[in-house]
Order: sequence, then C-alpha cells, then structure tokens
Amino acid sequence: MRPGEIVVAVEQVRALIDEQFPEWSDLPIVAQPLNGTDNALFRVGDRLTARLPRAQWAVDQVATDTSWLPRLAPHLPVAVPVPIAAGRPGGDYPWPWTVVPWLAGRNPRAGQDHVELAVDLAGFVRAMIAIEPMDGPVKDGIQRGVPLARRDEVTRWSIAALGDRIDGRAVTAAWDEAMAADEWPGPPVWLHGDLLEGNLLVDGGRLTGVIDFGGLGRGDPAVEVLPGWSLFDARARAAYREALGFDDATWVRGWAWPLSGTLYWLADLWDTISGQDREEAIRYIGYIVRHRHG
Repeated sequence: MRPGEIVVAVEQVRALIDEQFPEWSDLPIVAQPLNGTDNALFRVGDRLTARLPRAQWAVDQVATDTSWLPRLAPHLPVAVPVPIAAGRPGGDYPWPWTVVPWLAGRNPRAGQDHVELAVDLAGFVRAMIAIEPMDGPVKDGIQRGVPLARRDEVTRWSIAALGDRIDGRAVTAAWDEAMAADEWPGPPVWLHGDLLEGNLLVDGGRLTGVIDFGGLGRGDPAVEVLPGWSLFDARARAAYREALGFDDATWVRGWAWPLSGTLYWLADLWDTISGQDREEAIRYIGYIVRHRHG
C-alpha cells in the first residue's frame, strides 16, 4: 500500500450498511478484487456495489459522482454507475462512500480483436463531449485534461532524470512534436479522463458500461485517446481514431499524455518499483514514440 491508504474489510461494510441502510442488511457482502488503489469494492447482493474510498485523495469522487453522474448518464450510450445512495463515515471507517448498481460485464484484455469496442468507445467519448457544460468542474493544475503545455516542465525533467535508461533523443523529439501541436480550440468539454481497460465493461466484444469516474471533469478531450495506446492494437487504434474524428493536433496531444505520465511515473518512482515494472514502462514509452504516427 502507498502511504495514506487503508484496508477496508467486509465486517466494516456490513456494519455501515446495517446502520445506515437497514433495508439491505439481509444481503450478502462479497469483497471484489482490487483493480486499483483508490477504492475498495464490495458486491452487495446481486444488484448493488458498495464503493468505499481507500485514501483521502479519492474522497472527492463521492461528491463528484453523486452530483454529476445522474445528470450525465441520460446522455450516454452505455451504463455508468450512478449512485443509488450516499453513505456517511461510521465506526472506524472515516469517509463518505456510495452504493451504486452492479454493472454486468468483464474488462477487455489486450491482444484481442477490439475494433468493435473501439468504435463503441469512440461513441461514448463523442457523447461525453456533446453534453452541455452545466458549469461542471474544469481541470486544473497539471492533471489530465489541462492544456498539454502545462506538462512541459515535468516531462522534460523526467526525460533528464531518466538519462540513458531511455532513448532520450527520440523521446525528446516526440515531446517537441507534441509541444508544437495546436491547443484545443474550443471550450472545455466533459471527459472521463481515465479510459483504461479496468474501467471498461464489455460483453461479446461490445462496450456495455464505463465505470470509475475519478477523472471526471471538463477539459481538452485529447486525454480520451489513452486506450489507443493502453489497450488497442494498430488496427483497433486506427478504427478508434477514425470514429473519434479528432483532428491531427488532438491526436498528437492524445499520445503525448500517456507518454508524459509514464515518463514522470518512471522517473519519480525508479528506486521503489520492481525491475519488471521498469522494463514494462520503458517498453511502453518506446512503443508510443515509435508508433505515434500510425
């Protein structure tokens, strides 16, 4: 665990539900595998999921989900986890939490034929972009969705810190190309912001749901290009690009986001991660740089 993370046990969830939502007190509770670090998930009966933050940095999502997902969901082509109930801190659990519907499906896996999924996901992204702003939160700082230029300093620091562990000349050339791309010309649009395979649900190769809106906000939609580099092969990536309809500059900024994020993660955590994780990150950086034009 990282500093600040906590372990959430079935017994804690049982006590919270019994106290705050007695109508569900007879339902079984089953812990779900940890696919991320922000939240612990527990299936409650057949139709519900309790979602409890595991760290302070994930707590704000409770308010974001309860405020915005009910307003966004009617405009989206697939299911999203609109909260059914919001829980309070209780016992030895310190933060607010939510109960959401259990959404059926499985996560897609790299190496499979994802052309249909790519087209479906592009439809989801386009639907998000088309939703009225509704004065939703705008991305700030250097988080995903802000103008890419705000990542320039930290990215160049990362390249320098990694030194000859990566092909610095090739990576710098790619980053220079990204910095030369035009910025998003329109107003900030709605973004999911974290379209990794663990946040996608599929059935029969088609997209059925999108979960974990921890990156929700409004900004530059280039960040939604991420699955083109984290999940899709060249064929599916081409289908995704065509179905998104993004211009060349947005596509360039799109591959620059995972490049920047991986460079910083690798440079910042080099001494604390395994050799295997280092090698995988270096390969991923090289893959983006080599294939960024196709």
